[in-house]
Amino acid sequence: MSVTVLHVPDCPGAAILRHRLRLILGDARGAQVAWQVITSEDQARQHAMAGSPTLLVNGVDPFGHPGQQPSLSCRRYRGDDGRPGPAPSSRQLHAVLICG
Repeated sequence: MSVTVLHVPDCPGAAILRHRLRLILGDARGAQVAWQVITSEDQARQHAMAGSPTLLVNGVDPFGHPGQQPSLSCRRYRGDDGRPGPAPSSRQLHAVLICG
């Protein structure tokens, strides 16, 4: 499994996502996460970053939806309680990365 996080410099959501990924993936063999800084709209379009942070699993955004536009803005994720947050919840990440 390939996991990549696209983010803008100093993104607070990326720090939260990093922490949650560590908790979920722990020392799992083969669970390496690549972190890629995106600094321009052109890069955001090229990598299909739909706001910062964007998680890609095997090159696909599991939290994306049709018509989503590339952006350098802060991304909001709907939490388990329905409220927006800066990163997918631990439960959502577990469902995508572990339960697959």
